[in-house]
Amino acid sequence: MASNLETLVTVFGGSGFLGRAVVRALCKRDYRIRVAVRRPELAGHLQPLGKVGQIHAVQANLRYPASVEAAMRGAHVAVNLVGILAQSSAQTFDAVQAEGAGHVAKAAAAAGARMVHVSAIGADANSASLYARSKAAGEQAVLAAVPGATIFRPSVVFGPEDDFTNRFAALARISPALPLIGGGLTRLQPVYVGDVATAVAGAVDGNTRAGATYELGGPEVLTMREIMETILEITERERMLVSLPFGLAKLQALFLQFAPGPFRLTADQVELLRSDNVVSDAAKAAGLTLEGLGIAPDSLEAIAPQYLWRFRKAGQFTHRNA
Repeated sequence: MASNLETLVTVFGGSGFLGRAVVRALCKRDYRIRVAVRRPELAGHLQPLGKVGQIHAVQANLRYPASVEAAMRGAHVAVNLVGILAQSSAQTFDAVQAEGAGHVAKAAAAAGARMVHVSAIGADANSASLYARSKAAGEQAVLAAVPGATIFRPSVVFGPEDDFTNRFAALARISPALPLIGGGLTRLQPVYVGDVATAVAGAVDGNTRAGATYELGGPEVLTMREIMETILEITERERMLVSLPFGLAKLQALFLQFAPGPFRLTADQVELLRSDNVVSDAAKAAGLTLEGLGIAPDSLEAIAPQYLWRFRKAGQFTHRNA
């Protein structure tokens, strides 16, 4: 029986939040991993995740096809995790999430490799959101080059070092109020990063349907208000939750898009919150979900306390009443 050590997997975006979890999951399955990132000199933190020589970082930028092709030489599987939440300079949604995804798929096709592509729930060619449109364009480009590719559409992903729960917990530490854009009625299905990584590793194993699009969500559908309340309860902070109409939020985003840290907000992010971000009934019926892959998803309440404790007033030493 062939060992996974004979299989080389190139992971584009392997040093990011989701990337670290995916690399860890692949290491446990004994794959050889080539991590393709823009700054390989900053990817040293990945080395302890695997055995000596199992992980190797190389330079690649999805905006430059030649670098992508070089990263795919000799590889058997391509995993594309690259995504951005806001545009900056040449790093635009179209360049990274649409054209960039296409470059990876073409390189995978040229190398005769299989492909796993991580998109997002809400990807829609007709969306008012640039982010959502670029995600849809990326999916189309991937399937055009590699028709048998597996596509994953996760809902909002949470876990240690995420830019979601940590962001609002950090904001609650310094602000007396938290905004609820659109009244906080938008429904999300937060999915744990470890569960998404397990799904990706399973696809590399060949346990997914060729050409299928999976929608990944956690065990609960929560409104933004409920998520904020959960974060405040875990961090033991009492803060006002202030409803902010979409129009006003979009106006504020004109200025907050330049703000640092947890205060940053873009108009496109506001637009995304106009639509629910949950697993569709069609995906459930077709078994194209985490449960369909045999993965029992972890809830936000079960996982978040393990890393959000640092936002309590005295951190892990905060006394909690029984």
